[in-house]
Amino acid sequence: MNTDKIYAEAIVNEYSKKSASKVVALRKLDRKAKLPAQIFTYCFGIVSALVVGTGMCLSMGVIGPGGALFTAAGIVLGIIGFAGVAANYPLYKRILQNSKEKYAGDIISLASEIAGEEN
Repeated sequence: MNTDKIYAEAIVNEYSKKSASKVVALRKLDRKAKLPAQIFTYCFGIVSALVVGTGMCLSMGVIGPGGALFTAAGIVLGIIGFAGVAANYPLYKRILQNSKEKYAGDIISLASEIAGEEN
């Protein structure tokens, strides 16, 4: 086995121009369809978790002067945060479904072209 030849071919493949294949285009379309839902879910989940944490800190007196008013405000803020955390997954599913419907025609046509070439 000639390892120099294998190494040279690997270097040539690394520096040669790559033609964009249909499979790569299909992956990019799939990623483009899923990315908005993922970005929203991560951002909304982080903000909701921070709201829960702030509510907990207020209710336990870690931040603020304490007292019944801040405890009640912390509890309300915590409930709002928990509602956001609970709503995060259904919102993700709805955004993902809408995004998939938007790109479905392009993805299906490109996938059928790829499947037709392989046969």
